[in-house]
Amino acid sequence: MAQIFRAKKTSGKGQVIEVEIESLDHQGRGVTKHNGKVGFIEGALPGERVKVRVSQQKAKLFEGTVEKVLIASAQRVDAFCPHYQQCGGCSLQHLEKPAQLGHKQLAVEKLFAKFSGTDTLPWAHPIESNGKHYRRAARIATYFDKKEKLLNLGFRAAKSKKLVDVVECGVLSQVYQSVFIDLRKILNSHTQLRSVSHVQLCEADNAPYILLRHTKVIDDEVKQGVRTQFEQRGWRVIWDDGNEEPYYSVLPEYQVGGTEFQFRLNNFIQVNAAVNSAMLDQALNWLELTGQEKVLDLFCGIGNFSLLFAKHAKQVIGVEGVASSVAMATQNAHTNGIDNAQFFQFDLTQEMASAQWFNKGLDTLVLDPSRTGAYEVLKQMSLQQFSKVLYVSCDPVTLARDSALLVQAGFTVSKVALMDMFPHTGHIETMALFQRR
Repeated sequence: MAQIFRAKKTSGKGQVIEVEIESLDHQGRGVTKHNGKVGFIEGALPGERVKVRVSQQKAKLFEGTVEKVLIASAQRVDAFCPHYQQCGGCSLQHLEKPAQLGHKQLAVEKLFAKFSGTDTLPWAHPIESNGKHYRRAARIATYFDKKEKLLNLGFRAAKSKKLVDVVECGVLSQVYQSVFIDLRKILNSHTQLRSVSHVQLCEADNAPYILLRHTKVIDDEVKQGVRTQFEQRGWRVIWDDGNEEPYYSVLPEYQVGGTEFQFRLNNFIQVNAAVNSAMLDQALNWLELTGQEKVLDLFCGIGNFSLLFAKHAKQVIGVEGVASSVAMATQNAHTNGIDNAQFFQFDLTQEMASAQWFNKGLDTLVLDPSRTGAYEVLKQMSLQQFSKVLYVSCDPVTLARDSALLVQAGFTVSKVALMDMFPHTGHIETMALFQRR
């Protein structure tokens, strides 16, 4: 049988090319065009000419990382973190901080224009943040090296399960600046501590906490030794064996606007305390509550928005899918003497029309969903009953997509602002107020 020669197809992966960067996308990657394809380049800035190593090729696009900057942007700066480009946490330390918000704002505008046809957005001044030591909470991964017989810990590399051996983190709260060095010493002091699978940090207003999740039994004597060393550093330790609810002698708490919020470390809280406080103030200012409103707060968590709104509205209904968060929100209402807020557990992907908490008298809608957005919620609701919708978003793509439903329902974007919740990253946090036309 005759054999016909066919050249092997090449993926292009690993290829090094030279390109010019046109803009940044909503993830903070440089955008370029090469050989008829759109490229997304990690570590590149608009106006730069760079050498790029291609990491992925598709029919109409490719991805890559900067190998060498040939012509640098005037906005390029040196990263302050020794682990930058290895750790998967920060991705924009090479861009001066004032410019980060500007590029993020442009990314949001493009997405709104694409999804809802809103070409001009009524921008309010962004809520800004200190670029260093802003994170009050973080999760540290661990890995036991059987060859070295050591428990290693750090953060994951970008798009990888590989562990980066972190020594210090410049965006982590000052109270935890020695945490990596100290944890290596303490957790390698006894063989039983090798079963610690991850470490969770959270600086509450009443104390800095460290939760140790472990997969095997650890003796009380060993735990006491760890506790003593942690307490010497001012840290409170919580043990989590994955079976029983972790014990807290004192619950973590934070305060905003004279309201006290207690929580457990498995509850979601905003990691940037300063931005969270400013965000809540802004939400109150934008909604202009008069004491007559009936507010529906969906994805309410532990009551971060609900309890403050309840002090200025007639009634607040908070709905959340996670039972432990609903329990904590209810407890927080009781602790603060708030009796006009009720909280319900409900899967917000399900049909809501027959839910006991839903009624047509609610007139103000607040949304604070996860990255998946609130499309399924908005699609099944009768939006005509609401005069205002406050949407707090952690993903500009789903915000822009969902805004199209609100615009179609007769709302207009009256205010929008960025919130610098995660400086030096590609994350974009946005607040948008929609009012009925």
